[in-house]
Amino acid sequence: MSSVVPLDRVAMAQRLAQDIVEGWYVNLGLGLPTRIADFIPADRDVVFHSENGILGMGPAPEPDAVDPWLVNAGKFPTTLRAGGALFNQAESFAMIRGGHIDLCVLGAFEVAASGDLANWTTNGDRTPAVGGAMDLAAGAKQVWVLMEQLTKEGKPRLVDSCSYPLTAKAAVTRVYTNYAVLDVTPAGFQVRDMVAGMSLDALQELTQARLIAPASVARS
Repeated sequence: MSSVVPLDRVAMAQRLAQDIVEGWYVNLGLGLPTRIADFIPADRDVVFHSENGILGMGPAPEPDAVDPWLVNAGKFPTTLRAGGALFNQAESFAMIRGGHIDLCVLGAFEVAASGDLANWTTNGDRTPAVGGAMDLAAGAKQVWVLMEQLTKEGKPRLVDSCSYPLTAKAAVTRVYTNYAVLDVTPAGFQVRDMVAGMSLDALQELTQARLIAPASVARS
């Protein structure tokens, strides 16, 4: 493990951005997922959706080009790509609940081997709330989670069953961490990709749930 260098948060967002398919409509959750829009190549046709009423959201603006009236769902400045649209939140959630979002990328506290998702806001300085994540987890065709492999206390976030209140059951289809990419399958977490130098045994030490290896594991 001493030779293994985990991805930093920017590299995590870049790694996930590589896998977003041309033509998808994609919702980006609060926090780190919003960075993904910064790393989609300009010639790749991906339409980003923000639950506060944006379709065609672009990357974060340069500091001298901030429009205070154009923000993402996390209240941070964003941009609008050519052909983008603004609309009210009711229409935005109709898109989500109507099954029109191909992919939603969320952060999480924990993901269970069954795909159960726990990402409620639970810190003491804010009112606990699930926000739009429950609608997105239920309405998007796929849910990918972007999170660090371990908590600040060094505890695994990929678990047999979630200890936090659930946002949605069996919703997550793939997880991107600072060490690996894992698909959620009927048999549990199957390793899709690992950072250079990482072994399956070493990754298992950072994971509570049992890992499944494919015949060949690619490394970033």
